[in-house]
Amino acid sequence: MPDSSLSPVALLRAHSRHAPWNARGLAAHVTALVDAAGIRPTNASARVAPSARSVRFYVASGLLDRPEGAGTAATYNYRHLLQLLSIKIRQREGATLEGIKKEMKEVTGDALERRVAASLAPALGAGADHAVRDTDEERSASWRRVPVADGIEIHVRDDAPAARDEALVAMREAVRAALGRADIR
Repeated sequence: MPDSSLSPVALLRAHSRHAPWNARGLAAHVTALVDAAGIRPTNASARVAPSARSVRFYVASGLLDRPEGAGTAATYNYRHLLQLLSIKIRQREGATLEGIKKEMKEVTGDALERRVAASLAPALGAGADHAVRDTDEERSASWRRVPVADGIEIHVRDDAPAARDEALVAMREAVRAALGRADIR
C-alpha cells in the first residue's frame, strides 16, 4: 500500500515501476487510475476507457510521444503514462482533443506531472495502487487447474470471470474438440 504521507507527485512516480507497457497495458493502467480518482466525465467520449487502438490514435495525432520500437514491440514509459492520464483527465473535464494537443505542446514534463498528480491526488493516497495490480501480485494469485487431456491443462485465476464452473467446462470441451482436429495434432 502506498504511503499516504508522500506527496501526490511521489505517489504518482511510484507507478513508473510498472513501466514499460505495451499499448494495452498502458491503457489499462490509465483506466484504473482515472476510474479510482472518481473524476466524473462531462461527455460520452470522456467516459470511454482508453484502448490500445486509442493509444495508437493519440500517437498518430501527436498527442502522445512516439513509443520505443514499433508494432507489437512498441513500449511506452512513464512520460507516456503522464500524457495519456492528462488526455483522459482533460477529456473528462470537457476539453477537446485539439485543445488538449495545444496544452500538451506548452507544458513541460514536470508541470505535466504536477498537474496529473494534483488531479489524481485523492486516488493516489487512497489506494489507487490496489486498482492497478502489480504483475508479481497477479502471478502469486490463486489459480485453478483444469485437466484437459494427457499433458494438457488450462490454468485460470480464481478471481477471473472465466473461473465459473460452467465457463471452465466450456473451455475444457472447446480445447478437447480442437485437439480432435487433424490439423493441430
